[in-house]
Amino acid sequence: MMLKSHLVLLFVVSLVVTSHAQQLAFPGAEGFGRFAAGGRGGVVYHVTNLNDSGPGSFRDAVSQPKRIVVFDVAGVIKINSRVQVSPNLTIAGQTAPGDGISIYGNGVSFSKANNTIARYLRIRMGVNGEKGADAVTISEGSSMIFDHLSVSWGRDETFSVSGTVSDVTIQNSIIAEGLHSHSAGGLIQTTGGISLLRNLYVNNHTRNPKVKGKNQYINNVIYNWRVGGYILGDSESNSYANVLNNYFIDGPQTSSSPFSRGNTNFHIFAASNFHDGNRNGKLDGADIPKEKYTVVDWLSTAHDYPKVTMLEPQKAYEFVIANSGASLRRDQVDTRLVNTVKSLGKEGKIISSEEENPEKGPGILKIGKSLNDADKDGMPDVWEKKNKLNPKKADDKDDADKDGFTNIEEYINEIVRN
Repeated sequence: MMLKSHLVLLFVVSLVVTSHAQQLAFPGAEGFGRFAAGGRGGVVYHVTNLNDSGPGSFRDAVSQPKRIVVFDVAGVIKINSRVQVSPNLTIAGQTAPGDGISIYGNGVSFSKANNTIARYLRIRMGVNGEKGADAVTISEGSSMIFDHLSVSWGRDETFSVSGTVSDVTIQNSIIAEGLHSHSAGGLIQTTGGISLLRNLYVNNHTRNPKVKGKNQYINNVIYNWRVGGYILGDSESNSYANVLNNYFIDGPQTSSSPFSRGNTNFHIFAASNFHDGNRNGKLDGADIPKEKYTVVDWLSTAHDYPKVTMLEPQKAYEFVIANSGASLRRDQVDTRLVNTVKSLGKEGKIISSEEENPEKGPGILKIGKSLNDADKDGMPDVWEKKNKLNPKKADDKDDADKDGFTNIEEYINEIVRN
């Protein structure tokens, strides 16, 4: 509780600093993508079934721009082909009843999905997905934030951002179990600014991530990589990174140092990155010395990147273990992954197929029951009455308290406020 209270205070301070300039995507949005507008002011679309396509499906929901997507159902949505997400969308996975939503199959592309807000969603690709494809990919676009996502089983990268991409944040998420023969967490390659904050990378052979360009890498936990933890560019092009207060923890298959492949084109400000390499079941790592970052261009001051919440490495570990991924209600897969990390060196496996796991796939999600919403404005009747709104009038686009967040945003933000 002390840790969460501390974080709330830090978030409030951050909000005071930024609120005078632009509207945050949601309270707690940080990093380069913090001002993504999503579908603010757009149409509320209800996902009403677990079908791969057609009216009421997730695919149909994200096929058109300027929408706020809410979920009246929970469960696994099996997709046969890749889903392409349109721009100006808010995907509010936290609105799903029961254990929430998993998108399982051939992956999701957010390329050109400018102004995306996606939260509390699981995207799990798998061995039957398209060969050489990422579980989540972004190759073009700007102003996106991904918060509390669980992404796994990519056949190329698991969560990859490269190309003409700018102002993206991936925070509080799990990026896990990239599938061999190319088990990779992700390629982060853009000069437009990518923030990776408080994420859990677990059981990826390499690229946790591989970084080229402009990168903010803070308070992440990296567990059981084999040959590539944080890869420092490995490129003739210039990179500019702030790498702070992360925790690298060896698993059973780790056989390389946390940092690799640097050169003098990698301009880095780094401090308080810890490594626990003894696999003794205890978190007792130490600060990584400069010589272990390989060859880099060391900076004495940090790049002027967005101010974010900063936790000490031990506290970052505790926060990530407690909160990362679609953690409103963790599913079987994420629960297993987090418990693997908590073994602190004793457990962990890099896999070639999700069928190797105990769940034999995405697992089972409790269905639950959605709350009644008479006017279909995305806000349950009981919540509207509590907040002195009219449950028979679609007033989702209004801003009753004049704080810049519409009524529907107030509702979906309140679900996960704590």
